Amino acid sequence: MTRRYWNINLKEMIEAGVHFGHGIKKWNPKMAPYISAKRKGTHITNLARTARFLSEACDLVFDAASQGKSFLIVGTKKRAADLVASAAIRARCHYVNKKWFSGMLTNWSITKTRLSQFRDLRAEEKMGKFHHLPKRDVAILKRKLSTLQRYLGGIQYMTRLPDIVIVLDQQKEYIALRECAILGIPTISLVDTNCDPDLANISIPANDDTMTSIRLILNKLVFAICEGRSLYIRNL
Repeated sequence: MTRRYWNINLKEMIEAGVHFGHGIKKWNPKMAPYISAKRKGTHITNLARTARFLSEACDLVFDAASQGKSFLIVGTKKRAADLVASAAIRARCHYVNKKWFSGMLTNWSITKTRLSQFRDLRAEEKMGKFHHLPKRDVAILKRKLSTLQRYLGGIQYMTRLPDIVIVLDQQKEYIALRECAILGIPTISLVDTNCDPDLANISIPANDDTMTSIRLILNKLVFAICEGRSLYIRNL
């Protein structure tokens, strides 16, 4: 795996609040090696370890992107939805930012069928085929299309299982992580002090509740993906 410099510095992480964990009563003992202190009843994450694992994750996604591999970013917290979408679009990644449906990856054949229906409906609407249908039927189809766009819009062009999945909230996206583990898909996950660092291939100790923290970590990963994609294009 290529080792590169990703400009990850402690001051930037402190300003983003990456080091703030949960209250000491809400911790997972497996996170003990990643905690450096307790402050006012709150665990403080060891940012030196955060920087190390974030750097490793950036190296991984850079190498994968430079080989033309695909990524899926999963973050369904309401306040982070727009951030996930914009970051994924910037890096040309697939994303899920509204709701993870159980079996989205493990029942891939069903997901593919839904995506095909979604694409067909969009094509019919663009070609004006809805204009020839009764108003009631049009209303039903538009509602269905709107629902599909909301929940599957971020993966509408995904034709196969992703090569790497990035998860922004382990607790909320537990099912997604389990599906990846079943399928053997490598995962990168933010892990707050109440998480299990053993569930992902690369766990990045970080505050997964604050937008500034999520944005910083995600931006570093997206930058590494974009750099890798640029190298891939140059080598074509």
